[in-house]
Amino acid sequence: METKAGDPGAFAHFDLSRVESPAFVVDAARLRANCQVLADIRDAADIKALAALKAFSMWSTAPIIGEYLDGVCTSGLWEARLASEFYDGEIATYSAAYKPEELEEICRLSDHVIFNSPGQLQRAALILENARASGQDFDIGLRINPQVPTGEVAKYDPSSPGSRLGFPLDQLTEEHLEGVDGIHFHNLCEQDLEPLKRTWDAVFDVIEPFFGQLKWINMGGGHHITRADYQREELVEFLKDVKEDTGAELYLEPGEAVALDAGILVGTLLDTGWNGMPIGITDISATCHMPDVIEAPYRPAMLGELTDEDMIPIRLGGPSCLAGDVIGDYRLPVPAEPGARFAFLDQAHYSMVKTNTFNGVQLPSIYLWDSESDALELVKSFDYEDFRDRLS
Repeated sequence: METKAGDPGAFAHFDLSRVESPAFVVDAARLRANCQVLADIRDAADIKALAALKAFSMWSTAPIIGEYLDGVCTSGLWEARLASEFYDGEIATYSAAYKPEELEEICRLSDHVIFNSPGQLQRAALILENARASGQDFDIGLRINPQVPTGEVAKYDPSSPGSRLGFPLDQLTEEHLEGVDGIHFHNLCEQDLEPLKRTWDAVFDVIEPFFGQLKWINMGGGHHITRADYQREELVEFLKDVKEDTGAELYLEPGEAVALDAGILVGTLLDTGWNGMPIGITDISATCHMPDVIEAPYRPAMLGELTDEDMIPIRLGGPSCLAGDVIGDYRLPVPAEPGARFAFLDQAHYSMVKTNTFNGVQLPSIYLWDSESDALELVKSFDYEDFRDRLS
């Protein structure tokens, strides 16, 4: 998978020795700049923008996000609790399936409760009825599957054949939308405007008869709006047209776009060797700290990586016992020797929320840096007890 992010921005001048290793460092100034772009789009198109906690849920930055956006979208009970505790604005909750015993609290916490299928919605009818009878105020949404593959990697594409996400568009009937306030679809992954237009063309034809009925349409996330080459002016015009055609409130749920290029993952080279090529063991683990490197797969950009083709790259991998714990081959900007510091770019989103402690590998510390003031704060560090207390 080719990622189009990796702009070093202010991190080009950041002294990596200022933080512990391994560590995530998030730039508050870049977060503000990203959120300002999203707010400008929101205001110009007269829509609403929610930050996707599944991609970036560093709640110490909630005041920044709340200053610019309309709220957050969550993926279940625990994210909804986090949202209600720390974030301002609306809460839209979607899950591929809800446990009945959790749904009542989700309804209490959320402004929008979005179901993955009409069958789930029907089974939850009594819970929803009782929740509303007790005074809880929330909309009901249905996620549809546009059945328009747009992704580079099939397993990351919600419209790939056999996808479990969303009700297939070609099965949707008038009966399925009874009692439904809004439609949700999420069909993009690190993409620009054209895939969104293709998706909407397919959705439009099917839901046009319900335009007067639907209060809102949520176009999900995956929009790389804060990337420099995104067609922002065209997006605004597209959203205006959709709003005029449908008469519905429009929502976007940017996740990556909120924290795009806003964070790095700092690591240290622990050991080097030779096995047909230079080998380096680092305190950053693809398995534990950047699982998308293996799952996607993709090669994360390195801060200051050299481009000299005559230079032999070193293969970097983590300290775990997993043979596949390999990050990639790099031409380091510093001598490839134990103790060398380096950093991977664009690691604020998804990497942070997916970390784990397989093999007892230490979790990276989390720092908040403001590149405008140069203020640096250690927000959280992890120790043995965090590993121990996950299990029993």
